[in-house]
Amino acid sequence: VQPHHERMEQSDVFIVSCGVVGLGFAGWNLWALSPKALSVTADKSREETATLNAPAVSTAKVEEIQSKIALGARSFLRAEYGVCCGFLVAFGVVLFALSAAAVGFKEAALTTVSFALGGTTSMASGFVGMTVAVYANGKTTLAAASEPPRKLRAAFKVAFRAGAGMGFALCGLGVVVLATLLVVYRSAFFPDDLRALANCVAGFGLGGSSVAMFGRVGGGIYTKAADVGADLVGKVIHGLEEDDPKNPATIADNVGDNVGDVAGMGADLFGSFAEATCAALVLGAQAGVPDWGAFTFPVALSAAGIPVCLACSFLATHLRPPAEMGVDVENALKTQLVATTALALPVIAALAYTLLPEEPFGDPGITRGAATTCACAGALAGLLVGLVTEYYTSHSFEPVRECARACKRGAAVNVIFGLALGYKSAVVPAFALAAVVYASFALAGLYGVALAALGMLTTLATGLTIDGYGPVTDNAGGIAEMAQLPEHVRDKTDCLDAAGNTTAAIGKGYCIGSAALVALALYGAFVARLAHYDEDAAGITVDALDPLTFAFLIVGANLPYWFSALTMKSVGVAAADMVREVQRQFRDTPALLDPASDAQPDYDRCVSISTRASLREMVAPAALVMAAPLLAGTFFGVTAVFGLLTGGLVSAVQLAVSMSNSGGAWDNAKKYIAAGSDPDVELRKKDEHGRSTPVHDAAVTGDTIGDPFKDTSGPALNILIKLTSVIALVFAPYFHTLNHGKASSSSSERPSRTLVFPSSGFVGARAPARPPARRTSHLAWSLFVSSPSSVAPPSSSVGPWSFSVPLGGEAPLLAARRPSSTGHRSHVPRPPLSSASTCVPRASWGDLLGSSSPSSSRPPDRPRRLAKHNPRRGRGSTAGGGCRSSGAITSSPSP
Repeated sequence: VQPHHERMEQSDVFIVSCGVVGLGFAGWNLWALSPKALSVTADKSREETATLNAPAVSTAKVEEIQSKIALGARSFLRAEYGVCCGFLVAFGVVLFALSAAAVGFKEAALTTVSFALGGTTSMASGFVGMTVAVYANGKTTLAAASEPPRKLRAAFKVAFRAGAGMGFALCGLGVVVLATLLVVYRSAFFPDDLRALANCVAGFGLGGSSVAMFGRVGGGIYTKAADVGADLVGKVIHGLEEDDPKNPATIADNVGDNVGDVAGMGADLFGSFAEATCAALVLGAQAGVPDWGAFTFPVALSAAGIPVCLACSFLATHLRPPAEMGVDVENALKTQLVATTALALPVIAALAYTLLPEEPFGDPGITRGAATTCACAGALAGLLVGLVTEYYTSHSFEPVRECARACKRGAAVNVIFGLALGYKSAVVPAFALAAVVYASFALAGLYGVALAALGMLTTLATGLTIDGYGPVTDNAGGIAEMAQLPEHVRDKTDCLDAAGNTTAAIGKGYCIGSAALVALALYGAFVARLAHYDEDAAGITVDALDPLTFAFLIVGANLPYWFSALTMKSVGVAAADMVREVQRQFRDTPALLDPASDAQPDYDRCVSISTRASLREMVAPAALVMAAPLLAGTFFGVTAVFGLLTGGLVSAVQLAVSMSNSGGAWDNAKKYIAAGSDPDVELRKKDEHGRSTPVHDAAVTGDTIGDPFKDTSGPALNILIKLTSVIALVFAPYFHTLNHGKASSSSSERPSRTLVFPSSGFVGARAPARPPARRTSHLAWSLFVSSPSSVAPPSSSVGPWSFSVPLGGEAPLLAARRPSSTGHRSHVPRPPLSSASTCVPRASWGDLLGSSSPSSSRPPDRPRRLAKHNPRRGRGSTAGGGCRSSGAITSSPSP
């Protein structure tokens, strides 16, 4: 670490400056939406002010509806954040108590403070996003009413700037808070210990992801309970228009768009940023980054994305804004993604060559070029996932139009086509993520995977902008309907909303793709942190044939389905409550169904039902996610946690992509039919008598089924895999204190064969015992040991023997490869079958390797490859004895 730790480094100044710029740009966008800038005026020459020429009575009605939506959203967030605050206090006590016993008072206290700060920042991010959205939705409606039919430049700018205000505020806030936390912890507590600093800051990611779980699940249940209830009773049963003011659930539906799609999504993506950054910090510290600039490189990546996204935002607002209804809206938003990604690539390279050292560090020798390649690969993979998501969820392409045509054969066929579309849409993202993981791991290990996740999140501000744009335009359409504005106003907001549905799906794709990489990076940080507390953990590998690992791999693969079942049923229960209330109001007040009546429904009652139901139903899914890794690690050891995390990761990614894209496709198929733009005259919303057509009814059914798919269960699955992984990382010391991370009945306690190198080498991997009659060959991994020429590794010695483990840059490096066909083969001698540490001294290399060849006498400081066990060879001499010790790297025999 550089000596002058009491002052801010250049990297700190750069990070904080970028965060301040993001906050300033968010404030400027919010000022552009202020009442002064959006005043009712007859000046049509200034489109920047979104001139509002709607009648005064309509303006007053819009403001009244907007105030009701804002009141409902604030009421829900107040209740939800009350639960979150109680959770932060209770879980913080648990975190401190379990961590203090393992790492001491100071680290436990600082981890708990980071946890509370991460949760508070996540709540602030969600509140800012919700406030901006409810403030801008009415402004978007009035901007659409101020222009001639088919002109939507002003409305687009208002909605886009609302999304930008939310996105840049969230990114700037997260970067500034995290950078400040790092500087304070370094200067006050850990001036010379980056590893302890990174471990304490990991609590920041845990706090952010915990609150995001409540925000995504609670907000998703709220919005879809109201949406499903309003659709089933209002549209399907009574034939009302969507967002008809006579529908009692309409206000609750619009409130849900803000608390679920905006506040929940903002907290979710903040959690991704916090967890990816914390994972990269932990892995970088374990790899032995040489200075503070290299250590803060992951934070600088996220910070650099802010000015990149800022520069590209002017493409949509000034250079290429959509002028008329049509495909211009989707093209403008897609241009944002492509331009931001393209501009981010050279910025990533410049940062890597500025902050990272010239000499390789860590294992497997991380270079500037490798780090640049990993981050750029993540950014390109994120763009690919976004474009594939657009293809499968936009009505401009064939898959959604195919779903719309399937509605002619009924709702069941539409559902079947939508499910198939979702499953198919997961293929390309899966291959893209697999390629990124493989390349990043090969170039820079798990640190490279963390950099790939951060590269994907470099465009986070743009992703949040176009994602927040969607709910704003959706609410604008609802307000236009309830305020009974001219029909062309609703047509324009529907055009903007259709593009918003696609951008929301793209945002969910970014969330899921980055979550997969983040979860894998957190997984690696978990193992690296175990290695810091226990030398034995440094050689742990995930053996799929280990009974305990395989058993929990199945349990982990089941977690996403269990979680989805809970959230889907919660939506169903809450929607049933909403349906009963809406039907009661229609039954008690029949005038609500009379178009000429002035009767008003009881909106507040429906808002209250959604609030209570969501707060009640979000507890069980959140408890399942948070308890699973803790229970597995407490009662079964870290081997079980490995299986749990692996199974959950590979299962949840596919399920989340398919559910999100199926729901988005059903929604846009309904909008495609409602727009009436298909040449097929059967694909229309109403028949010649003004009644809803069976085709449109089938599309509404598919959309209703897809609502919890795309807005509740699907998006929340990415939090599941991130949260389970970050819990394992933060509680790694606690798991280690429980019998060194092993369950008492773990298969790793069974007798085994162990091969030990002398003092300058590493503990080798053992070959499991085989019955003499069994003639099958067991393929062991070959371990290469680098020469300990730089720093003496931490070790524990027994007599003349020394047992060493790799710990990033402070020890010799350990890599695993398969033995070549020409490699040395010999028998691995059988050690004493005793649980105590026993060692027979004075054994020669030839005795240990069972060979008297000259090559067996090579010096111990030369890299050595272990043998491939061959049962057809003789038993060999056991004169050299064997060794069993806590320093040995062991694994369970195959079943």
